[in-house]
Amino acid sequence: MKNFLTGEGFEVEGFDNAEDAAMAVSGGRASMMICGLAFAGMKAEDFIRRTRENYAGPIVVISSSLDSQTAVSLKALGVKAAFDKSGPWQDALKTELAAL
Repeated sequence: MKNFLTGEGFEVEGFDNAEDAAMAVSGGRASMMICGLAFAGMKAEDFIRRTRENYAGPIVVISSSLDSQTAVSLKALGVKAAFDKSGPWQDALKTELAAL
């Protein structure tokens, strides 16, 4: 993911755990947050809820374990878009990034 985004010309910050990522995003440094559904130390839904407390920007989820019910739940949490890694997520993500 990071290689794809930097190859497209974007500056990317990656984090090893949900706590660091949530703090960085709430600090206002991100124009878009892209995450998966697997986090060390925090459920993805809790991470998104916590992030939404201090971050109003777009959130995009890309995951290999995305189903339609999860996608609907993510939308209810304010996620702008959710893509399954098994599909053409790169083109869909490019569309989201172009809208920034």
